[in-house]
Amino acid sequence: MSLSREQIAERIAQELKDGYYVNLGIGIPTLVANYIPQGVEVMLQSENGLLGMGPFPTDDEVDADLINAGKQTVTTVTGSAFFSSANSFAMIRGGHVDFTVLGAFEVDQNGSIASWMIPGKLVKGMGGAMDLVAGAKHIIVCMTHASKHGDSKLLKQCSLPLTGVACIKKVVTDLAVMEIKDGAFHLIERAPGVTVEEIKEKTAGKLIVEGDIPEMTFN
Repeated sequence: MSLSREQIAERIAQELKDGYYVNLGIGIPTLVANYIPQGVEVMLQSENGLLGMGPFPTDDEVDADLINAGKQTVTTVTGSAFFSSANSFAMIRGGHVDFTVLGAFEVDQNGSIASWMIPGKLVKGMGGAMDLVAGAKHIIVCMTHASKHGDSKLLKQCSLPLTGVACIKKVVTDLAVMEIKDGAFHLIERAPGVTVEEIKEKTAGKLIVEGDIPEMTFN
C-alpha cells in the first residue's frame, strides 16, 4: 500500500537532527513541520523571511498575516525572527541551511532534479529551489514514485528542465526510501505492504537492491 502525503512527511521527519536549520519546500515538504520527533529541536526557515516556524495552526491560532513561502498560514516558536526575503536568500546562498526538503517532478540516477517547469504549462516560477539545491548541506526529495498515468518519475536521466545537477542524495516516495550514489538508486526501505518487485517495475533508472529490504516504521 502506498504512503499518504502525511506518511511521507512523517518518514522524512525521521531524517532531522537536533540543531538543524531546515527549509521546507512547498507542498508535501511543509507537512514535515507537523512530525518533528520528540527530543529533536530544529529551526524551520522560510524564503519569505521567517526563521522559527512551528506546526500548522489550529483554527483558533490562525493569523492571516503569518504565512510561509507557499502562502499557507503558520505558527512561530520561541526565538523566531522576521526579516526580508533578501536576508533569507543570503542565509540559503551562504550555506547556513543544514537540511532542505523539496518536491520534484523527476529525479534521475545521478541525483539531478527537475522541479520547477513542465514545458507548455503555466508555472509561477522556480521559487527558491535553485538556491536551495546549491546552498543547503543536505537535500532530500519527496515525491510520488510514478505519475497518475503510471510513468516512473525516477529516471536514468531527467527529461524536464533541471533545477540542479547531481545534488540529491536521498528520495522518499510513496513506495520507498532510496539513496542515490554511484549512478544508481539504492533501495533502503519500502512502504508497508509494498513489494520490491513493485518498486522495480516503477523505477525507470538503475535500481540496486541488496539483501532483505525492511519496511518503513512509524511511531
